Amino acid sequence: MKRAAFFVIAGPACIVGYGLVRLWGRSDGTYGPGFDWQAAHLVGLAGMVFFVPVVLALAGLLRPSRWRTSVVAVTLVGLAATMVQFGADIVEGLLAADRAEMSALGADFKDLPSVEVVVYDVVPQLFFLGLLVLAGMLAARRLLPWWSVALLLAGIVLPVVTLDLLPLGGLCMLVALVPTLPALRRDAARTHPETVIGSSLLESP
Repeated sequence: MKRAAFFVIAGPACIVGYGLVRLWGRSDGTYGPGFDWQAAHLVGLAGMVFFVPVVLALAGLLRPSRWRTSVVAVTLVGLAATMVQFGADIVEGLLAADRAEMSALGADFKDLPSVEVVVYDVVPQLFFLGLLVLAGMLAARRLLPWWSVALLLAGIVLPVVTLDLLPLGGLCMLVALVPTLPALRRDAARTHPETVIGSSLLESP
């Protein structure tokens, strides 16, 4: 449970961090390439990596079904595309001498067949859609309050309005997912009872 709890908190927290570092980098009008660009995108990439175990942990709370498997698969495909996008931004930032060259490198990458659709415009959105569907499925089983689904949707939509709202969006996602922690603890106790018993013995006076 401790690992699942860490990722449930760390994933959205990294989105908050990405947004804050991005705002700091833009404050002097020279965001990218440079330390601020790399720091922001590395934090964002870490967040996407952390969301992999989050998706798997949330899915583990649901009964096995083809629908659950399909939603998880779609969500992870979206996550993979998002990771590639962050990775490309990091590489372009390393190779470019200035903003204009970085933009040119980005345009060259997008010109490759299917890259714009797969890495930028369509496939990454599957992560957010899949996460929202998982939240809805958990809410239907009363493992998550319905307000969490609405808050998660707000967290997804806010950065679409403007990336400057990324910190607020990440915070909304964090608050939305925190109510899953008790269910994850119960699931861990059911799956690994010896761990819980050992912890109880260690905590006994």
